[in-house]
Amino acid sequence: MDERIQAYEAKMQKTLENLDREYISIRAGRANPHVLDKIVVDYYGTPTPIQQVGNITVPEARIILIQPWESSLIKVIEKEIMASDIGITPNNDGKAIRLVFPELTEERRKDLAKDVKKKGEAAKVAVRNIRRDANDALKKWSKAKEISEDEADGLEQDIQKMTDKFIAEVDKAIEAKTKEILTV
Repeated sequence: MDERIQAYEAKMQKTLENLDREYISIRAGRANPHVLDKIVVDYYGTPTPIQQVGNITVPEARIILIQPWESSLIKVIEKEIMASDIGITPNNDGKAIRLVFPELTEERRKDLAKDVKKKGEAAKVAVRNIRRDANDALKKWSKAKEISEDEADGLEQDIQKMTDKFIAEVDKAIEAKTKEILTV
């Protein structure tokens, strides 16, 4: 593949990775420690990811257990979880915090599946925008006589193949996450 369009492929790959990160944070009725990835606590004046201030384990399918290394952090962690958008109320026993994930209702599963589809569609739009940018760059290069018309046609076909590949991967990700959510 031409090095001039590799930058666009890298952007498409980043779009796919971003979608995967977004899907990890969608909870599907099972406890997944990644729902805590975006939560940051104030640790002696420094914003610190929750994973770096304690042990996070999944003792049961629907429970996340957070054991801070310092008991003084329990209230801080609890406050940050309440302020986040994960929608779970933490239970604090003085030594650890438990997050109990409720069983999802069918309606909630369908809403989550719609959300998954919406995020997937946004990723497809991003991939198509990258394709448009790549094709615009091709036209500039062609006008400036940096590449021949045949070269431009070949590169345009490469860009389209690359776009199709990433759109198919986004579709696969949507399908897999939807199946995970709708499985009771």
